[in-house]
Formats: sequence, structure tokens, C-alpha cells
Amino acid sequence: MSVTLTKLFHFEAAHTLPNVPPDHQCARMHGHSYKVEVSVTGPVDPGSGWLMDHAEISRLVKPLIGELDHRYLNDIPGLENPTFELLAVWLWRKLKPSLPGLSEIAIHETPTSRCLYRGD
Repeated sequence: MSVTLTKLFHFEAAHTLPNVPPDHQCARMHGHSYKVEVSVTGPVDPGSGWLMDHAEISRLVKPLIGELDHRYLNDIPGLENPTFELLAVWLWRKLKPSLPGLSEIAIHETPTSRCLYRGD
């Protein structure tokens, strides 16, 4: 039996998008209340009855959220053009080596828009 677990995290950050036309609204500095969902998929351990301890997911994700929270994302190495698409890839690359079963990262930039990334 295979299941998917998803943990939800939040952070606040500002950014500009340097590659849009100068008159585009996202060329100006602005902020978002981001919501990040990190999902892992795999088999349920018959002994414990779970796929993974949720605390382990939080232990790995929270330091990354701390790097992003209340920051200007453009100043973070690898996020010089911090679209939420590239932010999802950035998080994936940071998490994948240490989070077995990582299957999806969803980033909500606004209440009506989200990006799903499932790896390369």
C-alpha cells in the first residue's frame, strides 16, 4: 500500500521579477504570503502503520522556510529571478537529497494561484 503525506508551511517574503517588462506590475517590489506544501509518497510501514514521521518532514523543511521568511527573495543565491516556478525547483533541489520519497512541492503565491513541481 502506497500513500502520500503532505505537510503545509507558510512564509512571508518580498521579491521583484527582473525578467518581465519594466511596466509589468511584478517588476516592482511586492510581497506574498506563501503557502508551501511538501509531499512524500511511499509504502506504509506495517510495523509503525505510517509512511514517515511528520516531525522528520518538518525538521528538514523548516530551516529552508527560515531562509525565505521575511526576506527579499532576489538576494538568496539561486533565486535571483524568484518566480514561484523557480522557487519550487529551488526547494526541491534542497530537499530531495535528504527527504526520501519526496514526490511533489506545491507553492501557493496567492489564494488563486499555485505551482506544482514533481521533479525533473
